[in-house]
Amino acid sequence: MDTIICTAPGTLRLIQTDEPVVAAGEALLRVQQVGICGTDLHAFAGTQPFFSYPRILGHELAAEILDAPDNAPFTPGEPVTVKPYFHCGQCIACRHGRTNCCVHMQVYGVHTDGGMRSRIALPLAALIGGHGLSADQLSLVEPLAIGAHGLRRAGLRPNEHVLIVGAGPIGIGTMLLALATGARAIVMDTNAARLARCRQLAGNIPTVDGRDPDAFGRISSLTDGDMPTVVMDCTGNQHAINGAFRYMAHGGRYVLIGLQSHDITFSHPEFHKREGTLMSSRNATDEDFEHVMTRMRHGDIPTEGMITHRIRHRELPARFASLRLPEHDVIKAVVTFGDRS
Repeated sequence: MDTIICTAPGTLRLIQTDEPVVAAGEALLRVQQVGICGTDLHAFAGTQPFFSYPRILGHELAAEILDAPDNAPFTPGEPVTVKPYFHCGQCIACRHGRTNCCVHMQVYGVHTDGGMRSRIALPLAALIGGHGLSADQLSLVEPLAIGAHGLRRAGLRPNEHVLIVGAGPIGIGTMLLALATGARAIVMDTNAARLARCRQLAGNIPTVDGRDPDAFGRISSLTDGDMPTVVMDCTGNQHAINGAFRYMAHGGRYVLIGLQSHDITFSHPEFHKREGTLMSSRNATDEDFEHVMTRMRHGDIPTEGMITHRIRHRELPARFASLRLPEHDVIKAVVTFGDRS
């Protein structure tokens, strides 16, 4: 069957592999489409800190059940998405219900081979039924759940000002979910086209160009001088992460969804006088997946404008490098398999 594998940084290949072996408690799935995320792009670039090669990428999945055990809650032909975080169930994090940050975390498509292939076999516990949702929506559930988890970590409340730094797919999803909770969101980025897309998706939401010398004044004006009580980093950019501490209100919370591999530096006196709270946000939980899918079914998340590029899987090796180029203005690219290719 067709399989796409990243053999080394900068090298993606289409190869033929054996059909998956279905173990007890697993279902056989036909992959419909796979979203390409920042993790995949960083892996291709050789800058993903939790990565080894060779690796089959892909963890943002829309799939269809081909076969399942007789006692499974799924039937052939049923659409599903995947919770790609395989946890041990025994470590301190798992024992406290924090399975998203398991000590022995194995993320599908990162630590283990993922879903960029025609068919896969996965444990039933990793599957979520997708009735009522399209393949496009199902392939967006996981990245949206990342944003949902970050917002839940922040404890975002209605009418709070939240600054979302980064207008990529995670930032846009976080923006849409924040607005759905009734918060007053502001988005900051250095890419004018991405900021324009945010305004298009979210009814002319306030945006700030991070290159503006008066970005601080702009944010202050938008918050009546208070500054945002929640700041969410969705960039994974060291300069952006370090710089956004100054935008946090006194008593505010700063949540790092983005990941980078260098040190975070900030002024301790400035952070201390704010009595600020700094949190990381890793992966997502069942609760976040269910929250996102419920919002989708209610029409609260306008996902139609998030997917900007569609690629047939056989074309991906030749086109993958171009997805990283700013001039291509990629928000979310999806790879189609099988009948959709």
